[in-house]
Amino acid sequence: MGRTSRASREERLERNKKGRRSDEVPRPFSDVSCLSLFSTQLRVPRRRAMMLLALGVLVLGLAGAMDIQVPEEPVVALYGQDTTLHCSFSPEANFSLKDLSLIWQLTDTKRLVHSFSGGRDQLTDQGGGFTNRTALFYDQLSQGNVSLLLRRVEIADEGSFTCFVRVRDYNSAAVTLQVAAPYSKPNLNLEPSKGLKPGHKAVVTCQSSYGYPEASVLWQDSHGANITENVTTSQVANEEGLFDVYSVLHVLVEPSSTYSCLVRNPVLQQETHASVTITGQHLTFPAVALWVTVGLSICIVVLLAVLAYICQKKIRQSCEEEENAGTEEQDTEGEEQKTALQPLKSKEDKAGERVCWVSLSLPCCA
Repeated sequence: MGRTSRASREERLERNKKGRRSDEVPRPFSDVSCLSLFSTQLRVPRRRAMMLLALGVLVLGLAGAMDIQVPEEPVVALYGQDTTLHCSFSPEANFSLKDLSLIWQLTDTKRLVHSFSGGRDQLTDQGGGFTNRTALFYDQLSQGNVSLLLRRVEIADEGSFTCFVRVRDYNSAAVTLQVAAPYSKPNLNLEPSKGLKPGHKAVVTCQSSYGYPEASVLWQDSHGANITENVTTSQVANEEGLFDVYSVLHVLVEPSSTYSCLVRNPVLQQETHASVTITGQHLTFPAVALWVTVGLSICIVVLLAVLAYICQKKIRQSCEEEENAGTEEQDTEGEEQKTALQPLKSKEDKAGERVCWVSLSLPCCA
């Protein structure tokens, strides 16, 4: 029986040798086979062995992980200015820069932003967009300050940056960068700009440029009421990624109305505004009507002057006629008196006395 079993084992070994290719390499133990062997030798249930293994990996990871400090809130950087992405750790007493390996990279694309190891920068694989724009605070590296200085911030820089630090152990943390740019003071235009009267339709345009991110636009009337529902607003990014805002307001003109356009940057909490006042007076006359009115006034004045002259002339003629008639009557009466007094006059002349004739004149006109 024992001899038969020994022969059977030898035959199986021989068949295995013949069936295996000469270049075949025995497969290494997998995680499952190791776990099976671990549980078989120690006679531990498989589920409990898996829990123990996972717990051991977690404990080792926590024990070896470094503590890295980064800001929790996004770092706000002004477009075109320099900014700092803060990252630091607490080095050990015998820490040496030769033991430090530091990598800054974009979190989503893994593109290299800055690298430092062996006591110097390693920028061979640095992304093209960051060339000559990054630096470290080299005099503070020994204190654990591994922050990144990013120069001349661009719109494309906005996003998440990961800071990897390794000495004996390693760890990483992400910093979020938010880019912002203030908007210019709005420029307001009114169309049409002349001849507006109450009830006319007018268009007020508001334009502001070179801001980021997209702005919120608010229109107000003279009383501060929100009239944004009558507005059409468009925002277009230029080649640099900055936005130009163009907002149009349609209104019905009222006397002495003021309209204000407010442009607000949500990140910087910056607000800039401009206003325009539409007079729209009721008594405004067109130029043609004004000249017609002046001409008619002049004609009326001339006509009145002519009528006054004619009336005055007629009155003078009437007065002269009446005066002439009175003079003729006086002459007739004088002749009669002359005839009656002729003898008397002759006697008086002889006596050397003087006779005076009195002529009565009748008044005609003042």
